[in-house]
Amino acid sequence: MAIISDNENINLGIKKNSSVKKNPMIKPENNEYDKTYENSIRPKDFDNYIGQSALKETLKITLEAAKLREKPLDHMLFYGPPGLGKTTIAGVIASQMGVEIRITSAPSLERPRDIIGILMSLKGGEILFIDEIHRLNKVAEEILYPAMEDFTLDMTTGKSQTAKTLRVPLPKFTLIGATTKAGELSGPLRDRFGIIHRLEFYTIRELTQVVMRTAGILDIKINEQGAEAIAKRSRGTPRIANRLVKRVSDFAIVKYDGIITEDVANKSLDILKIDEFGLDTTDRALLDLIINKYDGGPVGIETIAAALSEDVRTIEDVCEPYLLQAGLLQRTPRGRKVSPEGYRHLGMKMPSEQQTLF
Repeated sequence: MAIISDNENINLGIKKNSSVKKNPMIKPENNEYDKTYENSIRPKDFDNYIGQSALKETLKITLEAAKLREKPLDHMLFYGPPGLGKTTIAGVIASQMGVEIRITSAPSLERPRDIIGILMSLKGGEILFIDEIHRLNKVAEEILYPAMEDFTLDMTTGKSQTAKTLRVPLPKFTLIGATTKAGELSGPLRDRFGIIHRLEFYTIRELTQVVMRTAGILDIKINEQGAEAIAKRSRGTPRIANRLVKRVSDFAIVKYDGIITEDVANKSLDILKIDEFGLDTTDRALLDLIINKYDGGPVGIETIAAALSEDVRTIEDVCEPYLLQAGLLQRTPRGRKVSPEGYRHLGMKMPSEQQTLF
């Protein structure tokens, strides 16, 4: 229940962004390109959304049923490592349903007025997308409970004897939450989602299709072998694949004939210090640290983060998921350990005393 002070001046609407002074050194067309890049490569329908086949088939049926019933969709929760398309799939759902989508993130909903303002501005059938929903504070969660379940907003105004409880009806909407840490969601919030689905890492074939599609949209010349070379080093993640195709394109234009071939892609990615497993400098430094400083592990995540001068969340959310998926790292109750495959990848021999533990 949201508690609102009578003395607090609350604007329940959404404020428009104030005009930002443009940098005179940036050409307008480049400014516009940067602003629309992400939207330009995001698919707008399921036919152009590559990967996550099981989820797509489920959603197609769910969306068709909602249209036939003429009712809003059930609330949905998508979880999994970053960069797998959680925001994109929410946009596709909104497009397929023919409704608007409001996009926000949990850290930006610090005060009751933040979440109340968004809820009060929603229209019937609209989708509210909250990224990093596991980081919602307790007050925001409690406001969402009746909003998700009964489409009402419970507010208390005044204090002590003058306190009044107001129940404000809300239009029926669909909440789509995205998180990299589903386990950190509270039970009551998680139970209010009708559809919960984990997004999986992409295969090399799927990522090759992603690279080819992105290159076509951005008018980048590439052949299938070049796209596959980029896909192999993209850590199973479309966001990384899209970023790498732009970086490799820079090398192709400046150092080669402008066409991304397998040789051009591999040489460019070697210069960027991204190896054949998709590991970058930080990933290799993490494995090397555990092997050389802590005898292969186990070692605690806080110790690793401090030794690498990295944030714990960066290690857990960015580095670890793929290292674990690739079998290079293991997570144990006592800490992190480098697997035999991790030793082999770095060209190191696992000590005999470590081998007996596997």
